Amino acid sequence: MVYDVNEKRVNKVLKKCRQYLNWVQNSVLEGEISDANYKKLTMELERIINKEEDSVIIYNMRTTRYYKREILGMERSSISTII
Repeated sequence: MVYDVNEKRVNKVLKKCRQYLNWVQNSVLEGEISDANYKKLTMELERIINKEEDSVIIYNMRTTRYYKREILGMERSSISTII
């Protein structure tokens, strides 16, 4: 998940997203999430963001078969699974 939201809402969005996903770096989170929690998170984010100003992009990867994660430089946060 990546987001670009108004400065007034950035802390609220980050705090909400960290309840479900791992914070990787500025405006970037990742992790596994159940269907129920995915639905909850998206509904909660829709209440926080302004759809006229803000953008949230969620990348849904159904399988890890073709997923490779490579880090160049410093890793900001270690990854753990949240379900």
